[in-house]
Amino acid sequence: MTAVLAVLGLLAAGVAGVYLVSLRVAPASVMPFPALPEHALSRFHVRWYAVTLVFLAFDMEMVFMYPWALVVAEVGAEAVVEMFVFLGLLMVGVLYAWREGALRWA
Repeated sequence: MTAVLAVLGLLAAGVAGVYLVSLRVAPASVMPFPALPEHALSRFHVRWYAVTLVFLAFDMEMVFMYPWALVVAEVGAEAVVEMFVFLGLLMVGVLYAWREGALRWA
């Protein structure tokens, strides 16, 4: 318990230190984001959320394919069939996104 509190205290001191250094070093007139008249949630078109979900699907594909590639020789044909089922399900999702227009840029 003492170690956890020590790490949390060190973390808090580090965050406070970085904050204090930034107050000393940063110019006063610089804003981190430009002042925009619109709300922060309405800056991006809703189409980008679908593109993000398609990207995450492919990202998760790589997360699952790397460990599979390490053990496919040990497991054999069953692992190959399972991966093709997984890729087939992913392709169904991509075809659905394509049909819904999530991949259209214009």
